[in-house]
Amino acid sequence: MTDPAPQATASYLADPADVGRVLLLYSGGLDTSVMLKWIQDRYEAEVVALTVNLGQPGEDYELVKGKAIQLGAVEAHVIDAREQFAHEYVLRAIKANAIYGLGYPLFTALGRPLIAELAVRQALASGCDTIAHGCTGKGNDQVRIEATIATLATELKVIAPVRSWRMGREEEVAYAREHGIPLKGGSEVTPYSIDDNLWGRSSEGRWIEQLDHPPEDDVFQLVGSPEDAPDEPEVVTVEFERGVPVALNGERLGLVELIERAAEIGARHGVGIVDHIEDRVVGLKVRDIYEVPAAAILLPAHQELEFLVSTSHQNQLKPTLDSKWAYLVYAGLWWEPLRTDLDAYMDAANAQVTGTVGLRLYKGSVRTVTRSSPNAVYDAQLAGFAESGGLFSQAASPGFIELWSLQSRMAWRLRQSTEG
Repeated sequence: MTDPAPQATASYLADPADVGRVLLLYSGGLDTSVMLKWIQDRYEAEVVALTVNLGQPGEDYELVKGKAIQLGAVEAHVIDAREQFAHEYVLRAIKANAIYGLGYPLFTALGRPLIAELAVRQALASGCDTIAHGCTGKGNDQVRIEATIATLATELKVIAPVRSWRMGREEEVAYAREHGIPLKGGSEVTPYSIDDNLWGRSSEGRWIEQLDHPPEDDVFQLVGSPEDAPDEPEVVTVEFERGVPVALNGERLGLVELIERAAEIGARHGVGIVDHIEDRVVGLKVRDIYEVPAAAILLPAHQELEFLVSTSHQNQLKPTLDSKWAYLVYAGLWWEPLRTDLDAYMDAANAQVTGTVGLRLYKGSVRTVTRSSPNAVYDAQLAGFAESGGLFSQAASPGFIELWSLQSRMAWRLRQSTEG
């Protein structure tokens, strides 16, 4: 281990001499448990632990809180932010059809600014001068968390021990044993680095870093194997009102419960496995394995319904805005004014997104099979082969075609004559 760097490279980084009380974003795992003890020793500072519940499955928050107190935290807080996360973050992502790259639905990227915002509030309430997090120097989460803190509370400083101490996993385990820090099952040298919440789960490390290595089954803890999924397909219906998913299979549910229910159904059918090469903000290309069963159902359903109720001009524009929205969130710029400007458009575009979409789930695949909406820009009679009944005359089509293709035909002839 090395001492904290004596010279800060950013104005919000803490001067070790000025650190008195630290708000630690605490998960209860190895990294943050070692950090809790390390901060007390290295900075001679009091530590306030904060754990945020964003829907991580199987977590015992009372146990996490008790462990923080056991390790010397002067305060330990647990905030259940599932409703806020679902309504203020995940729902905005659904309205924006938010996917980064070739398949990442931004579950971690969406959670980090909320966690950091709650950390700022708790730090100020608990009289802390510094916030500590467990992000590494090669990930995106350091950007998302520190940008939020620097935006919302310029008076608070930041320390990132994992980024500065340069301990490996084995060294952390040795430190934990030396200082009496409890380890799950006696050892926490786990093969993967995991992050999860209501909207998805990611895994990094071990063979995942080898691009020629196919996924091993032990990495999947949320989504079942597509090969072992039921032999009969299941059709799931999702109902939306103004872009908000409100019912699943005809049953009206609150947003958190609906997302959880969709995740259960998708996981059972092996839906939502993403093997992804990602361009990180810090310049690296990284491979991640994602398990996103709820997003694999709700995002396609929303996008399909939105396409049905929008004009062709809206459908050409919105994907460009969706992509920009997703990038801003991915890149840690949740507080960028352009993101809120785009949200205003997303809300307006979703005003007509009311209706129901049916999706067929079968052994890892999701396919839209039914669509209905009172706002559909669609007429079954016009779409069929029957003579149109009034909105337009088919006899007018040749004149339209002649004018529509006029410039293209002229340009083609000119190029042919020039090349000839």
